Amino acid sequence: MLKVGLIGFGFMGHMHFENYLRLAQEGVPVELTAICDIRIEELKNEKVAGNISTDQSSYDLSSYNLYSDIEEMLKNEQLDIVDIALPTYLHADISCDLLERGYHVFCEKPMALNSIEATRMVETAKKVGKKLMIGHCLRFWPAYEYLKSCVDDDRYGKVTSGYFFRGGATPNGWFREKEKSGGCLLDMHIHDTDMIHWLFGKPEKVSSLGRTVVPGSGYDIVSTNYIYEDNKVLNAQADWTLQGDYGFSMTYRVNFERGNIVFENDQVKVNPNDARGFIAELPLDRGYYREISYFIDSIINNTQITVATPESTLGSLEIIEAEIRSADNNGEIVILSDKTISANT
Repeated sequence: MLKVGLIGFGFMGHMHFENYLRLAQEGVPVELTAICDIRIEELKNEKVAGNISTDQSSYDLSSYNLYSDIEEMLKNEQLDIVDIALPTYLHADISCDLLERGYHVFCEKPMALNSIEATRMVETAKKVGKKLMIGHCLRFWPAYEYLKSCVDDDRYGKVTSGYFFRGGATPNGWFREKEKSGGCLLDMHIHDTDMIHWLFGKPEKVSSLGRTVVPGSGYDIVSTNYIYEDNKVLNAQADWTLQGDYGFSMTYRVNFERGNIVFENDQVKVNPNDARGFIAELPLDRGYYREISYFIDSIINNTQITVATPESTLGSLEIIEAEIRSADNNGEIVILSDKTISANT
């Protein structure tokens, strides 16, 4: 039985909690035994909200060991896995420390605040031989997995263009502090940057425009063009300043030589050039469940992580850094360095 400790019990901590609970109920040999958060006494009864709702807003935690201090949890618990759902600026130091102590680590995205910290995470995992996986949930999200399969097998020919969008209201708290979250680019936009990286490999160049609305938050609105040798036209935009009743949206439109695929309103519509369009049949499970299930399975069966390797998620962070350099210079084209890692490695 794999024992899990969860650090961080905000929105994503609740999301991870739900999925460990579900996996255990389904008979997977994994048990979440401990939850740690500096504000655990407040959070254990507090309702949480995020872009995508959890199944429940609050839970009875009486059967779990609760801690407000990480060291105390590690001292008192016999854990195999530690799940990190903390603010981004804490990811690197805590992940490396836990890996060196012999724990497998599942860390929420983004990997770290910068590629230097992320590289340290990759190297530490390699050195100690423990599994490290970053929660880039879109790689496991059925709508994006379907797109990936169409790109990989060329069923509609080569991609000629694509557009990805993600938007919602400005989050509160530490998300508004660039030094802690990295702002919209690193917290929200990185989903689609990572997806473009996963689908097509690293771009040769990027050109980004950004706008700051909330002082101190970094860029709150971004639009990036990704430049490849074959001249496909790719753009991804993110905007976390959408107020009022807008809510949250994530969409894509990808055009192939022989058709196009559109994801919106939680449906994937496939439009072949020479046949009637159809709605793709997809698994109902969300990427949060499927990524954690995949990670647990890799530990149980001692198999290699291939869908979201630490090296590839580091590569996505390097692309974001190039986008920031471009936005800082009013859209100047930035060439990605040779050290940038492909998603397929």
